[in-house]
Amino acid sequence: MAKKKQAAEHADSVPLSGRLTTLLAVATAILYYFSNPSPQDHYDYTFRVAANMLHGRIAFSLPQPSWLNEFVPFEGYYYSVFPLGAVLSMLPFSLLQVLGVIRVMPGALIAALLAGTSCWFCLRIAERYEVENSKRVVYSLGILFGTFTWANLTFEGAWQLALGFAMLGELGSIYYTLFDRRPLIAGIFFAMAFGNRTECLLTAPLLMCLLWREPNEDKVPTGEEPSERARVLNILRFCAVPLVLGIATLAYNYVRFHSAGDFGYARIPGVLEEPWYNHGIFSVHYIPRQAYEMLLKLWNLKSTFPYLIPDGFSASILLSSPFLLLILRVGAKDGAVKLCSWIAVALLTTTLWMHGNSGGWQFAYRYAMVLLPWMFVLLLESAKKHVTKVEWALISFSLVANAYATWLFNWTDYVKP
Repeated sequence: MAKKKQAAEHADSVPLSGRLTTLLAVATAILYYFSNPSPQDHYDYTFRVAANMLHGRIAFSLPQPSWLNEFVPFEGYYYSVFPLGAVLSMLPFSLLQVLGVIRVMPGALIAALLAGTSCWFCLRIAERYEVENSKRVVYSLGILFGTFTWANLTFEGAWQLALGFAMLGELGSIYYTLFDRRPLIAGIFFAMAFGNRTECLLTAPLLMCLLWREPNEDKVPTGEEPSERARVLNILRFCAVPLVLGIATLAYNYVRFHSAGDFGYARIPGVLEEPWYNHGIFSVHYIPRQAYEMLLKLWNLKSTFPYLIPDGFSASILLSSPFLLLILRVGAKDGAVKLCSWIAVALLTTTLWMHGNSGGWQFAYRYAMVLLPWMFVLLLESAKKHVTKVEWALISFSLVANAYATWLFNWTDYVKP
C-alpha cells in the first residue's frame, strides 16, 4: 500500500509531457479562435498604423473611419494614441496585408495565438512547482477560461489585443527571469508587455531584483553563485531591448506631438469633457470608484431571460472569477517571489484605479488582465499539492461564469451598450 502511495506521489511530480503541453496550448488557441462569430476586426488602430509605417509614414493625411474615434488630429495629420510598442507588435500581421496575403486585421487569429502561447507559458511556469499535474492544468486553464480574459480578448479589437500582448509579455518575462533564466529573452518579452500597456513598466525593478538574486539550485545546472559581474551583465541584457523601445517611444511621441511624454490620449476630441475625467486622465480621486467597479460591482437582474446579465462597462472580477481569491492564502514556496508578485499587483492595481475610465465596453474589468500573470504566480506560490474541493468548486464556478459571459457578449444581443 505504501509503495502504491509513493508511486502515485512520484507520478504527480513528473512534469507534463511536451506533447500534452503543446496539445493544451493548441486546444486553447482553437477555442479562442471560434469563441466569437463576429470579431471586431474593424477596430484595427494598431494594425492600420503598422501598415502605414511599412509604407514609410506614421501619420495619416486623411480622416480615418468614424468608428475609429481615437485618431487624434494634430497639425493637419491624424495620429493614433496607441503606444509605439502596440504598433510594433502588429507589424508581422500588417506585413501580410502589405504583401496582399490578407485584407483585414486577423483579430481572431491574433487572439488565438496570444491565448495559446499564454497557456503554454502558464503550463511551463506551473511545472516548476511541486503540485500534481491536474492542478497545473486546472490553474492554467483557469487563467485563460475562468477569468475575464476569455470574453475580452475574443472581442479582438485593438484595445483587447494590446492587453493580450501585454499579458503574454508578462508571462514570458516572468518565465525567463525566474525559471529558465535568459535575461535577453526576458527583456524582449518585458518590452512587449510595457510596449502595449505602459503601466507594466512599473514592474521592471521587481524583475531586475529577481534577476539579480542568487538563483535556486534547480534553476542553475552548476549550482554556482553568479559573480557580481555576471549579475550586472544579466541586468544589462534584460534592459537592452526595453531601453531601445523606451527611447524609440519617446522619440515617436515627440515626432507626433512635439513632446516626448505626450501619448496623445488627452488630445482625443472631447475626451476631457467626459464626466469620468473630471479630474483629468489620472487622479487619486478615481480610486474609490474604480476599486468598487473592479471588486464589488454586481451583475444586473432582469425580469426576462436570461435574467442575470453583467454590466457591459465593468463588474467585479471576484464575482466572475472567485478562484482568484486563492491568492490570499498564506505560505510561499519562495518568499521573495511572492513578495515581488504582491508588490507588482499592488503597483499595477493602484495605477489602474487612478485612471478615470474603467475601460469602456468590456466584461468585468479588462485592464486587470495585466494583473493575471502575477496572480498566477501567487496562486502557485501558496498552492497545496493536490486540487482541493474548495478549489474545484471555485474554479468550476469561474469557468461556467466566464463561458456564460463569453456567450452573452459574443453570441447574443442580451448585453447591449
